[in-house]
Amino acid sequence: MSYPTSSSNIPTIILPEGTSQTKGRDAQNNNLTAALLLADIISSSLGPRGLDKMLVDTTGDATITNDGATMLKEMDIQHPAAKMLVEISKSLESEVGDGTTSAVIFSGALLTGAKELLQKGIHPSLMVQGYSKAAKKALQILEEISIRVEPQDVNWLRKVAKTSMQTKIVSRDADYLAGLVVDAVLSVADKTDSGYKVDKKNIKVLKGAGGVAGESSLIRGVVVDKEVAHASMPKRIENARILVTNTAFEVEKPEMDTKLNITSPEQMKQFIDSEDKMLYDIVQNARKAGANVMICLRAIDDLALQYLASAGILAVKMANMSDLERIVQAAGGSIIGNLADVTPGDLGRAKLVEERKVEDKKWVFIEGCKDPKAVTILIRGGFEKKVDEMERAIDDAIMVTRDVMERPLVVAGGGAPEIEVALKLRAWLPKLSGRVQLAAQKFAEAMEKVSLTLAANAGMSPIDASVALRSRHSKGGKWIGVDASDGTLKDMYKSQVFEPTWVKEQIIKSATEASNMILRIDEVLSSTSPKKPPLATPTNEE
Repeated sequence: MSYPTSSSNIPTIILPEGTSQTKGRDAQNNNLTAALLLADIISSSLGPRGLDKMLVDTTGDATITNDGATMLKEMDIQHPAAKMLVEISKSLESEVGDGTTSAVIFSGALLTGAKELLQKGIHPSLMVQGYSKAAKKALQILEEISIRVEPQDVNWLRKVAKTSMQTKIVSRDADYLAGLVVDAVLSVADKTDSGYKVDKKNIKVLKGAGGVAGESSLIRGVVVDKEVAHASMPKRIENARILVTNTAFEVEKPEMDTKLNITSPEQMKQFIDSEDKMLYDIVQNARKAGANVMICLRAIDDLALQYLASAGILAVKMANMSDLERIVQAAGGSIIGNLADVTPGDLGRAKLVEERKVEDKKWVFIEGCKDPKAVTILIRGGFEKKVDEMERAIDDAIMVTRDVMERPLVVAGGGAPEIEVALKLRAWLPKLSGRVQLAAQKFAEAMEKVSLTLAANAGMSPIDASVALRSRHSKGGKWIGVDASDGTLKDMYKSQVFEPTWVKEQIIKSATEASNMILRIDEVLSSTSPKKPPLATPTNEE
């Protein structure tokens, strides 16, 4: 690296030794190429005909998936620019739960257009300006063409949930599983002054390898993936009154070292009896309050387990805190910190608490709650890798159903809205002037990339599909898109394929922001720590 010099020709060093520097066109091309390579890897997984990726970690464990967020999370991405696209997927996954693959593909298309404009001498600032204006207009068009639905309309919610799962391994059972998802989301939804709110944490998805997807079920309550704590306890309790505690059920040890002076066997016996009586009294107090089920976050003393069993109380120990919170949401009551002060009002209610065997595991089912605000979806599949992918599909379906309830706007799928937005953007382009218009035109072309990728993955010619889609949309076919299941162009509204507008909006926003951020970079400084000299080897010389 050459260093700038002062007037006296003395080099001025402002960066540490070992820093590499890439400037101008080289830095831009390097960043664009890295991001485009990632988009190219992801693109073949889009749609019902998209292919899966096998991701193998350092231990040899393999993840098989076509879920964009999972792929990006599992891949060991090193290039900083490519990592920005990974950040897109993370933000989309947490915000709306779907659209990660489309967002990366759209970002790649924006950067492809930017690369072409860079070669023509267009300044990156003008591209950023054009992309930002086009994105704002695209969001406006998208809202104008969206279909407003009722947030509690079960039919619309099921269509959206089913569409989300059509691209996954569960596509054959999408209709049945969509029903479970919609019922679960409606159960936990809260009505507010501004609409509905859904807390996804109140829907637990539990995997049970073995069986088939059609044996999956919705439990209107909570499944605790632990077994009953003692063999002598009842395994089934009807009309359950549930005590939930976040403290250990055992004699507390003093925090500081304590010395007891015991001078006789009688005193030792009295001391032990007093501890036993403490545990016994707690059990009797719980029984007096009406409790016949105890769910404990922490450990339960062995003697306490015997007292609970003798009292006919079903107990679970070492449960998760999230399960305790869901039980309270589903069955009512509260989480108790002091077991000596339990009252009937602290207890939750459920029609049934029962230990059941799922394959080789024993779990405790709490169901039949009056108005559960926490539910559990138990998914079944033939083997572990399949139920892992099913879980990802169910999670996405829950999120898109939530999206429609909280923002009740939908569009038809199959890439139809992207083609329609691109068509209207082209009509709007003459309102822009100069080189900014060229960037906005590339934005319109990039909007079509999702549809053309769907077509390519379905075995269609992207060029033929592009010409046909533009033609039919220009003639008023607003919802004509790619039906990847049979490789044809269809009215996706009539095909009942729908997606949340919220997801589409977030794709446009996230992809545009990431692309603009990459375009603004004109220099990359990479610091590497200088290697430490090897330690001197001691010699035998005096």
